[in-house]
Amino acid sequence: MKFVHASDLHLDSPLRGLERYEGAPVDRVRGATRRAFENLIDLCLAEEAAFLLLAGDIFDGDWKDYGTGLFFLAQLARLGKAGIATYLVRGNHDAASQVTRYLPLPAHLHELGSRHPETRILEAHGVAIHGQSFATRAVTADLAVDYPHPVRGLFNIGLLHTSVDGRVGHEPYAPCSRAGLIAKGYDYWALGHVHTREVLARDPWIVFPGNLQGRQAREAGPKGATLVTVKEGRVAAVEARALDVVRWMSCDVDATSVGGTTVDEALEAVRVALARIFAGCEGRLVAAPITLRAGALVHRALLADPGKWTQHLRAIALEEAGDGLWVERVRFELAMPDEEPPARWNPSSELTVTEGPAVDEDVIGQFVKALRALRADPDGAELGGLVEELSELRRKLPGEVSEGDDGLRLDDPATLRQLVDEAEALVLSRLGRGDAA
Repeated sequence: MKFVHASDLHLDSPLRGLERYEGAPVDRVRGATRRAFENLIDLCLAEEAAFLLLAGDIFDGDWKDYGTGLFFLAQLARLGKAGIATYLVRGNHDAASQVTRYLPLPAHLHELGSRHPETRILEAHGVAIHGQSFATRAVTADLAVDYPHPVRGLFNIGLLHTSVDGRVGHEPYAPCSRAGLIAKGYDYWALGHVHTREVLARDPWIVFPGNLQGRQAREAGPKGATLVTVKEGRVAAVEARALDVVRWMSCDVDATSVGGTTVDEALEAVRVALARIFAGCEGRLVAAPITLRAGALVHRALLADPGKWTQHLRAIALEEAGDGLWVERVRFELAMPDEEPPARWNPSSELTVTEGPAVDEDVIGQFVKALRALRADPDGAELGGLVEELSELRRKLPGEVSEGDDGLRLDDPATLRQLVDEAEALVLSRLGRGDAA
C-alpha cells in the first residue's frame, strides 16, 4: 500500500509585490500553486496511492471567489474517479473561521472536524486516520494530547497541523512535543505548518513534507510531497517527491573566494553559479535572488552604478537560461572591510577624484574611520543609537518599503551594518574611480 502526504498548498496565494520587480514572470509565478497541485494529483495517480493526506493550509485564507474552491474540487475529482480518497485537516490559514465560502464536499473527500479529534477507519487498507482541524486561526492548545489511542491491528496515522516544539519563522500554533507524538503509539505522523521538509523521527515516522510550492525567496530549494510505502503494517519507504514548478534558489556568490579582483571576474563567478543552479532544477522556472560579495574596490565599482550592473547580471541570466531563469533581485555586499585608513588618508591611493571641488583628506579619512568604527561596534551601543535616530524615519516610510524579503529594516543591526558598508563604498565611488572598475 502507498499513500501520499502533503501540506501547506496555499492555493492561489496572492504573492503580493511581484509587480515591483522588473521583468517578473507574474502569471507564471502566480499560477505555480495550482500547477504544483496538479502535479500532486498526477503523483497519486501514477503511484496508484490508496489515499491522499493533506495536513492543513490548503488555502491561503478566505477565497477571493469560488474559483479557488472549484479548482480544488475539480482536481480531487480526478482522484475520486480512480477510487483514491482524500483526508484533510484545516490549519491556521484555512481554519473554519477563516474560509467563509463553502462548497459541498464529494463522497471521496473527508474533512476531519474541528470540535474534537476524529478517527476514520479504512478497512480495505487496514488503516486508521486520526486528526482534528483548526477551528480558529490561532490555536494555542496541544491538539495531539487528546488524539485517541491507536486502533489495535491497524496502521495508525496522526494527521496534524502543528509547530512541534516550536519552529523558527512559524507561529507556535497547536504546540506539542516530539516526545508526546512518539508516546501516542501511532505508526506515522503526517504533519503540516512548517514549510521546510523535515523528518523528526523514524520510529515512528514523524514528517513535515514542507510546502508544495515555494512562494518567496525564503522558501528556497525543492518543494513537494512525501510518498509513503507500507508493507505488512510497517513503513517500508518514505520518499520526498519534488512537485514544484517554480523553484526559488538563492545565488550567493563571494567573488573573493574564486579570486575575483575585477568586476568582470566577479560577474563571471555569478555566471558560473547561475548555470549550475539552473542545470540542477530540471527545466523548472528558477527565481534567483543574487547576492554578490566582493572586495572593497570591486564593491565600490559596483555601487558606483548598481542599476547598470544589475542589468548586466540579468543579461547574463538570459544568456544562460533564456526566460527559464528570473533574477528576482540583486544585492551587492562587501566581502571584507578595508584596512584601517591612516590618520591622514590619501584618497589617491585607491581612487582618482574626477570632478567636484577639492576635498580635505582629513575629512574623508575621518568619515571612513567613523563608518568603520560604527560597523565594528563591539557592544552595539553605537548601532543602538543609530536605530533610535532612524526611528522617526521608520515611522514615515510607507509600509511596503519594509515588507517582504528585501524590505528595509532600519531597526535591525545586521541591516544597519550592511548599510554602513554600502554608504562607505557609495561615497568613495562617487568621489572617484576604483582600480577594479
